[in-house]
Amino acid sequence: MSRSKRTTMPGSSAFERFEHGWSLVQREPLLGPLIARAQVIRSLESPYPREGWARVTNRGQIYVHPKRLGEPQEWMYVLAHCVLHLGFGHFQRRLQQREWDLACDCVVWQFLSTLKLGFPPESLRGLPKIGDPELPARTEEALFRHFCANGIPRDLPPYSLTGTPFSDMIESPPLFQSGSSLTPPVAARSTRAIKRQESWVDIFGRGLAQAVAEVVERAGGTKRGSDGNRENFTRAERARRWFVSSYPLLGALAAEFELLEDPVLCGRMQISVAAVSDHGKEIYINPGAGLSEDECRFVIAHELLHVSLRHSTRCQGRDPYLWNVACDYVINEWLTEMRIGSTPRVGLLFDAELKGLSAEAIYDRIVTDLRRFRRLGTFRGIGLGDILDAPSAGWWNSPEGTDLDSFYRSCLAQGLTYHYEQGRGLLPAGLVEEIRALSQPPIPWDVELARWLDDHFPPIEQVRTYARPSRRQSSTPDIPRPKYVRELTDEETRTFGVVLDTSGSMSRILLAESLGAIASYCESRDVRQARVIFCDAVAYDAGYMQPDEIAGRVKVLGRGGTILQPGIDLLELAPNFPKDGPILIITDGRCDHFRTAREHAILLPEGRSLPFSPRGKVFRISR
Repeated sequence: MSRSKRTTMPGSSAFERFEHGWSLVQREPLLGPLIARAQVIRSLESPYPREGWARVTNRGQIYVHPKRLGEPQEWMYVLAHCVLHLGFGHFQRRLQQREWDLACDCVVWQFLSTLKLGFPPESLRGLPKIGDPELPARTEEALFRHFCANGIPRDLPPYSLTGTPFSDMIESPPLFQSGSSLTPPVAARSTRAIKRQESWVDIFGRGLAQAVAEVVERAGGTKRGSDGNRENFTRAERARRWFVSSYPLLGALAAEFELLEDPVLCGRMQISVAAVSDHGKEIYINPGAGLSEDECRFVIAHELLHVSLRHSTRCQGRDPYLWNVACDYVINEWLTEMRIGSTPRVGLLFDAELKGLSAEAIYDRIVTDLRRFRRLGTFRGIGLGDILDAPSAGWWNSPEGTDLDSFYRSCLAQGLTYHYEQGRGLLPAGLVEEIRALSQPPIPWDVELARWLDDHFPPIEQVRTYARPSRRQSSTPDIPRPKYVRELTDEETRTFGVVLDTSGSMSRILLAESLGAIASYCESRDVRQARVIFCDAVAYDAGYMQPDEIAGRVKVLGRGGTILQPGIDLLELAPNFPKDGPILIITDGRCDHFRTAREHAILLPEGRSLPFSPRGKVFRISR
């Protein structure tokens, strides 16, 4: 395969950048065969576009602007654009030639944007994509028919490399004389030889086959080095590449993460088998663990699910290690059911009795037996979580952390769609539910609280009655008319208890927000009063309070120890409190264990947790 014949202007910075971009195209397996047969001409005497970057002829000559100062990645894009016109067979005569040329330019632009080959020049950035209203069709023929039927939109920017609405494809011009080393007889003989041997479409097909073969080799665990010999990958690397090529649910994430298999580094970081850094996009595998390739698939899937299900950001004040253990139980049960790889011989956290439980529910069980569960080990080791900490406590709230968190969520949601489209098999219902929940915005805590209260206090409906005549009755005394009145209810039973923990470190701002939300709900649902109890070491009964009193005139009393049980007992034993009245407990989480047989819910500040397994619903107050 001969090198492209080039006419150049050496000795300038523009020339050096062009040469670099030209070499980048040569290295691409998809485009290498095309650019190797093309004739790249860079001369002041050539018919290059004065306003743009390049033109290409049907014989394979590419006339580039000799003085254009572009970056190497821009020249890579320009040359790739030109040779793709040849490879796609775009040189065709049509009655409406301008419409055909524009359709071809749009398809090439979309192809390069999808593959991210090079970087388009300034004039070709941010153009409408195929599928947008301006370009509703996806192929050259379909776009051509659309432009012929509807015309070319006046505001549609040019997709040509000429910098004008005119096409960058031209018929081969008459051979010109110049001071370059490219002589007309040689160019003519070269063109005729190419036509006899292979068409441009055939050359592109060969490059496409070469590129696919290289991808398959890499996915299969081998690649060709610079000398043409095959290089073997490690077991862990072959396992990672298997996800990229064969498992769409986690393939996008596996492609983004770097695999580190340094025994010295793993020893320094106390990683016995594996760990993951979601903020650094790194998976650590200790080669000393002696994992097989199937075991590596299981372990890598385990770490990627930690990342994609956002376990690091869902900790929310819980003990990080125990939360990691709870997440491990859930993930390992799913992977065993999905039969991804094989379970490592080094052992893992698995309990069939916990099947179907969420990580939050398992964590609530774990905290009741801390001595036992702290002796368990993750893939990193005993007492160490395999989810590595972020650089700082608030890193995930920074712009960089927020963008990365959103990227992980979108990767998993798209992976689920591809998984089903390609028929890759069934997934555990709990995993699918979590993936879909992650793709939805979280419900605000005050909305969740209102829904909980709605279950106990349905809105009072209006009913029709004839007991009192309508005011319109006097105008038509012979026609009886009903009147709408509120349904008769026992307002004393429409109440609930509020137990306030006044001894913790809950900020007064969050306390005011929670009480304000309660007051707004009471007013909207005709709950006239609520029984309020303040709790520290002793329970203080504030009695029944109106909604406006709850919102504006509550005075927090006492700053002693945190014991909530006396306040709950006071409500349960109070003769003037309904036997089925629900209880709402507002605490910072630093409280003793309490018990109640009544329906109850707990309000916690975001980032805090309870030292026991709660039986009622938990709403986390966020600002």
